[in-house]
Amino acid sequence: MMLAAHDHGGDGRPILLLHGAGGDMSAWETLAPQLNGRAVAVDLRGHGKSPDGPWEWDAVLDDLDTVAVHFGLVDPVVVGHSLGGILAGMWARRHPSCPAAVSLDGHRSAATDSANYADLPPGQVQAGLATLNAIFTAQEEMITRPNREITGELRTSPEFLDALPVFAEVGVPFLLVLATKTLPVPPDLVPLMDAHRAGLRRDLPVVCPNVRVHEIDATHGMVFEQPAEVAAIVNGFIAR
Repeated sequence: MMLAAHDHGGDGRPILLLHGAGGDMSAWETLAPQLNGRAVAVDLRGHGKSPDGPWEWDAVLDDLDTVAVHFGLVDPVVVGHSLGGILAGMWARRHPSCPAAVSLDGHRSAATDSANYADLPPGQVQAGLATLNAIFTAQEEMITRPNREITGELRTSPEFLDALPVFAEVGVPFLLVLATKTLPVPPDLVPLMDAHRAGLRRDLPVVCPNVRVHEIDATHGMVFEQPAEVAAIVNGFIAR
């Protein structure tokens, strides 16, 4: 499948930019020009101006291979936000010659396995997950892209629920930029989100000792909130 894409230009190493679920390539408009390289942003299948198609991870990676060939991107650095960050890890796992990959707060779904939340009583975790899943279900009914087939597939996909096992298999330099602030949520969900982050801090060194973690004083929307700081972090990692 040929995806819609935009070449931001620039000199130096090619960089492939992957947005999050429900987003599109416009997410990178401010950040991309601040990267040290030639940045190409895409609309993932089912998003933005790209065609629809079933969400199969290998097929999505095939889409990205097609984009890389079309734009002449030889061994690009792959930088992804949220869902795009999970895909960045999958790309790096598939392409051992990839020079580096960066995930911007793409790791586990906010509604993941209850064991992935730390320092919160099980009953409170289950109650929080019920509330969160109800919110996600209501949101699904309000959006048209991606379609409900894709959102349903993502919500139940083991890789989307927890990408840490994928990241553990990445053999190239891999950076995870972890948000330290919580997006606005109902007050009763704040403890669940704090426990989610605590679970990541607990598990990343054990499951993914190969992954470098950089914490940033931002929410999950870091690409929009602090594009200059995020670009500097990415540039510094690529340079090393």
